[in-house]
Amino acid sequence: MNLSRTTLLVIPVVGFLLIFFFVPMIWFASLAVREVEVPRALPQTIASLRDWKPGQTPPATIFDALASDLKTARSSGTLAEAAHRINYEVPGVRSLLLRAGRTVARAPAETTFDAAYFTGIDPLLTSDAFLSVVKRAGVGISDYYILSSLDLQRTTDGAIAQAPVENRLYLDVLARTIKIAATVTLCCLLMGFPVAVLLTTVSEKAADWLMILVLLPFWTSLLVRTTAWVVLLQREGLINSLLMRIGVISEPLAMIYNRTGVIIAMTHVLLPFMILPLYGAVRAIPPGYMRAAASLGARPLTAFIRVYLPLAAPGIAAGSLMVFILSLGYYITPSLVGGASDQMLSYFVATYTTGTGNWGLASALGLLLLASTFLLYLVAHRLSGGRAISLS
Repeated sequence: MNLSRTTLLVIPVVGFLLIFFFVPMIWFASLAVREVEVPRALPQTIASLRDWKPGQTPPATIFDALASDLKTARSSGTLAEAAHRINYEVPGVRSLLLRAGRTVARAPAETTFDAAYFTGIDPLLTSDAFLSVVKRAGVGISDYYILSSLDLQRTTDGAIAQAPVENRLYLDVLARTIKIAATVTLCCLLMGFPVAVLLTTVSEKAADWLMILVLLPFWTSLLVRTTAWVVLLQREGLINSLLMRIGVISEPLAMIYNRTGVIIAMTHVLLPFMILPLYGAVRAIPPGYMRAAASLGARPLTAFIRVYLPLAAPGIAAGSLMVFILSLGYYITPSLVGGASDQMLSYFVATYTTGTGNWGLASALGLLLLASTFLLYLVAHRLSGGRAISLS
């Protein structure tokens, strides 16, 4: 009876997570490998390309099928999406396909659709580059978006190679994302550790007030907190005005729309996530341990390093891991206070999802970020001896 009651209580939570978290996440992740647009618009062309290989002369049946598909896709409204997809790999083909669709639709009934006909529209439509992309995308599952997120691409003959230098972007953005997240984590640790220790040494009443100050950011909107830093850090902001008034600087510092502003704002937002796990671990350390170390002749610094820090290590690992993982996926704060060279990987995921409509690449970048997070978590868990997820 107890088991059935427990099951009934858990079912709503499991159902909610399944419907509103796991299913959408799996569907979104599948977009990184699924090809929908080209198979839907050019099915006959794909079937005729089954036995064709790059370097061979395309048979006339391929172009008959292409003409038929262009007519059907143009009337059904699927041609534009397929052209947009192929244009990712063959720049300029989108307008050509749309023009070819209009030309084929107006062609007389006795027109012969062969290589010469489409070459007359544009030689790109009969090239190996165009036909090989149609063939690969027609399989239904491809690695194009995954390779693009890794700055790789497939050549005309199907081999994997590095993308051109001007198109290599995402691995640099991933490295920048990890660097920013690591810097924010270190700043939070250096600022949060003394606060956590202070919370365990002051009176209970003072600790309560300090804890309210720690939790205060949780009660304020993230957008409001980030916007406040824009006001504080700008050239005519409060911080620059104060520093100039007291004579510390002679001209305003550049603290906004650059990496400095991103680090400051993200550290402020994420600092409570470091303090709370640290406080849980530090509070469990008996005060007598440090006195015992001192009575045995250990200097304060030696006792801190050899006694206090090892006991606080689970809290350090948990807080650092939490802040680091949260930092990897940040979007709003870098977008508002960072410059063009300070945007993190989540910015590109959002841009491709809501801006350009390239959901496949957005999904691939999301998977890249998820895989990097999971890998770094495993490394942290291994280095901490399994203590990375412990909060005490």
